Amino acid sequence: QVRLVESGGGSVQSGGSLRRSCTASGVPGTSDCMAWFRQVPGKARVGVVSIDGYLGIYYANSVKDHFTIPQDNAKHTLYLQLDSLKPEDTARYYCAAYVDWRGRDSRVTVLGNFVDFLDYWGDGTLVTIPS
Repeated sequence: QVRLVESGGGSVQSGGSLRRSCTASGVPGTSDCMAWFRQVPGKARVGVVSIDGYLGIYYANSVKDHFTIPQDNAKHTLYLQLDSLKPEDTARYYCAAYVDWRGRDSRVTVLGNFVDFLDYWGDGTLVTIPS
């Protein structure tokens, strides 16, 4: 059974930084896609960044200049480094993954906000940047 366990998050002042982590267990081999999504209350969940099995990384335009995704393959952990945070980055952040291809594309999944393409989700954690 694949599980995604998240940690990190909280509140930080505008311009500050946070790091979220997502550790995968129960994955046979390497996930075909791991991604971060975020959701503001009352709005749809949207893609932030994804990484595919070939280490292609795809960022949403809104975050590509101040979010990065360091990885620790030995620990099966994907991080989301959030820098230069702004109040509009306030949202619940989720880790998600699918482990086999089945015709899905990591770039399309995250940039098209295709949440239904992801098979596994973490519980999400609220990140708050007060205005």
